[in-house]
Amino acid sequence: MRVLPYGSWPSPIEASLAAAHDGRPDHVGFVGDEVWWTAPRPAENGRRTLVRRRADGTQESVLPAPWNVRSRVVEYGGHPWAGGDAADGLLVVFAHFADQRLYAYEPDRGGDPRPLTPLSPVGGGLRWAEPQLLLGRGEVWCVLEEFTGDGPTDLRRVLAAVPLDGSAAHDRTAVRELTDDSRRFVTGARLSPDGRRAAWLAWDHPLMPWEGTDVVVADVTADGRLGDARVVAGGPGESIAQVDWTRPAGGEGWPAGGAGGAAGEGLLYTSDRSGWWNLYRDHTPLCPRAEEFGGALWTLGRRWFAPLENGLVAVVHGRGATALGILDPQTGELVDAAGPWTEFAPTLAARGDAVVAVAASPRSAYEVVELDARTGRARVIGAAHDDAVDPAYYPEPRIRTFTGPDGRDVHAHVYPPHHPAVVAPGHELPPYVVWAHGGPTDRAPLVLDLEIAYFTSRGIGVAEVDYGGSTGYGRQYRERLREQWGVVDVEDCAAVALALADEGAADRERLAIRGGSAGGWTAAVSLTGADVYACGTIRYPVLDLAGWATGETHDFESRYPDSLVGPLAEVPARYAERSPVEHAERITVPFLLLQGLDDVICPPGQCERFLDRLTRLAGRPVPHAYLAFEGEGHGFRRASTTVRALEAELSLYAQVFGLNPPGEASLELVR
Repeated sequence: MRVLPYGSWPSPIEASLAAAHDGRPDHVGFVGDEVWWTAPRPAENGRRTLVRRRADGTQESVLPAPWNVRSRVVEYGGHPWAGGDAADGLLVVFAHFADQRLYAYEPDRGGDPRPLTPLSPVGGGLRWAEPQLLLGRGEVWCVLEEFTGDGPTDLRRVLAAVPLDGSAAHDRTAVRELTDDSRRFVTGARLSPDGRRAAWLAWDHPLMPWEGTDVVVADVTADGRLGDARVVAGGPGESIAQVDWTRPAGGEGWPAGGAGGAAGEGLLYTSDRSGWWNLYRDHTPLCPRAEEFGGALWTLGRRWFAPLENGLVAVVHGRGATALGILDPQTGELVDAAGPWTEFAPTLAARGDAVVAVAASPRSAYEVVELDARTGRARVIGAAHDDAVDPAYYPEPRIRTFTGPDGRDVHAHVYPPHHPAVVAPGHELPPYVVWAHGGPTDRAPLVLDLEIAYFTSRGIGVAEVDYGGSTGYGRQYRERLREQWGVVDVEDCAAVALALADEGAADRERLAIRGGSAGGWTAAVSLTGADVYACGTIRYPVLDLAGWATGETHDFESRYPDSLVGPLAEVPARYAERSPVEHAERITVPFLLLQGLDDVICPPGQCERFLDRLTRLAGRPVPHAYLAFEGEGHGFRRASTTVRALEAELSLYAQVFGLNPPGEASLELVR
């Protein structure tokens, strides 16, 4: 073993390697007997393609650049494609990111995709998500998001039917609207097995979907329209994350009454009415546990469960981490799939006895997994993890629960520095970076992340904190952040950092904080108020609460501060008190600010105002750097951006902590 100071360890995990493995497969589904999914292409300007796995196991990317299979509905997007086995071959419908039109593609017939929907000159145009092919009707049903003006909240969302013959490509009137609900948000309709009923979720401002949603059911008429819609479950204090239909064991059809009454017969949904997202059928819990069978609906079309044709249900569930299991609704028995995976993404598809999911572990990145529900056997069928370096360089996470203020639990994943051939001098304590996840109603998954390994393999520890407000630990834990954003999250991150220092696991003088989006907010607030960190990395952050709540962000989160901070009209002083843009001059330690110039969620104007105040009021500004990236939105997708951002972050820590990493890229700090 070599003995070298922390932060100077040689590592084969370069920034370019981490960038090449950024992103994950997502949005799995069946097209006939084939499994398809979307996959990232960081080296191709961050686009997403469709990957096809044929019945014989061969795989291919079916859409070359510049096609980008990604929806912008609610800006975070939603399930962007659907496929079916038509009489004359396979048919796939997808949303293309550049113009947000729906396109039809016949992969076995050659030719380019053909547009199904028109462009719109108004605002952000027409956007589509959660397409569902109804080949017998010659339609695809979708969520339609339509801008009615140029402002970010000038829009409406409805369920709509788009003809597959292309007649709507230049004629908006050919799009048939299915709903006229006045509520602001809807998810895609799920049709009952007999095609007679449709169910979807709806909610309205100021609620977020993890605060309160309704299950809406309507009969499908003979001419393919939706009858009177009725709410059968949910409400302002109950979050229902997903709704679908199931068959009784044996697969027989529904009785004529179906879901026509309030009982919602045959309806499956995940509700947190017990304090945990659990699965219900006809309002009866199927497997009541202090675990989550659902999550935060950040993108439309997320699936934590998938009904099988034999009456069983595939479920993603867990507390903190997640597993994939098969649930018997009759007995409540739940059997988990065996395998090395500790995290299953909320994207499931089922056909016959086959269940397809996306899973990862601390030793493997996300891969496409197939579970045979009959035998319980799970195997990797796509995007198989391939160790680009010796896995001996991967960090070993420690699942920890720390004590925060008032004795409250704070959950975290701690990744100590790790190298197979190097140790630090016995007297030296390691530097640590606290990572605050985005959301904030989200959590840090327990998976292999080469960005974490980039630091730990060089001798810098990482602690991912699931601060109060995170998902995965029940509604009560989520609601710790109610009107406490910028307080509880900051306190919990600091509690983890200081506990590591008190334990002798981290150097008290070499602590940093890092976060993106809502995590960028937490990092910025921490630097303006908490005397804990020697520096910080702030990525595409929220910096100005008042601006964010008065038209500077997208519609989906425009009322999010109502619950996170309080209604602006009632507590305006609180918005000013907590916003980093109002207190930039309080920062006394170096920081790195990273921003995408195309970000419409956390726009670059907030960074510019923050830096302007820092320059004007701080007297002698603290050392800092601002890197803004053309062509990047909210979250970085391009390999070149990830490389520059990681290398700049390492350089910041090297300069502040006195480290000497081999081959370090320089970052010039403004002083």
